[in-house]
Amino acid sequence: MDLYVALGLQIVYGIANLVLISLGLAIIFGMMRVINLAHGEFLMLGGYTVVITTNAGVNVWIAMLILAPVVVGVIGVIVERVMIRFLYGRMIDTLLATWGLSLVLIGLVTTIFGAQTATTVSPPIGAVHIGRFTSSGYELFLIGVTAVLAILAYCALRYTKIGLIARGTMQGAEIASALGVSTKQIYAITFGVGAAVSGLAGGLLAPVTGVLPTIGATYIAKAFITVIAGGQAILAGTLSASTLLGGVNSVLSYITGPTVGEVGMLMLAIVLLRLMPQGITSKLFRKSL
Repeated sequence: MDLYVALGLQIVYGIANLVLISLGLAIIFGMMRVINLAHGEFLMLGGYTVVITTNAGVNVWIAMLILAPVVVGVIGVIVERVMIRFLYGRMIDTLLATWGLSLVLIGLVTTIFGAQTATTVSPPIGAVHIGRFTSSGYELFLIGVTAVLAILAYCALRYTKIGLIARGTMQGAEIASALGVSTKQIYAITFGVGAAVSGLAGGLLAPVTGVLPTIGATYIAKAFITVIAGGQAILAGTLSASTLLGGVNSVLSYITGPTVGEVGMLMLAIVLLRLMPQGITSKLFRKSL
């Protein structure tokens, strides 16, 4: 029984991990239709923010939960104002521009901190015993944070004024502008929020993965696979795709190893897109967020 509980927690953690790294991209790509190839670097910057500030004496919880999203969110707003706002509706140009941005960020971080893994942050929560097995208490914490983050995102988009305005602007910018909405501000806020969520994810994952300039490459493929397989619904698509892909990855990784788990996740994503080219939410959860 203990084995099944421990395995179940690992599966849930695999799902939560995918949700965490994909949610920021889902906000930017799902709402704004901007292909942000610098998403992995936003996660990387969140991790570096935690490492640098904790080494400077800041409490690790403040660094992860406050400073990482704030710093990366501000960077996201600057990027949107300086570069992205000129490229709306030009998907290929946006793809190339954000790819260039990712290379610039990797180069800057490598120049400043070097190419080696930065000093990692120790997980602030120790192991939890489950009968004869042990599980990471910090991974359980990440599961809880991911659930809270998904609930907050749903409530913000469904019930708050800014969330409703943002959704309306993305669906009909000209109508929103005619009604007196500053679409420029809405675009900047939405991109900044997506970047902040990515920074939060990178900061939270720093104690688990460590941080180095090229770590974004390990995030970006999984995030895009999850968001595209989920479809247009931001939350429902991300959660449903993460459940399927993360569950398969975790089970196969436990049985055979992480490499086969990654391959299995990719193959399942290919099958899903072959059966549902518009994503899971093109067939299911159509009216969901």
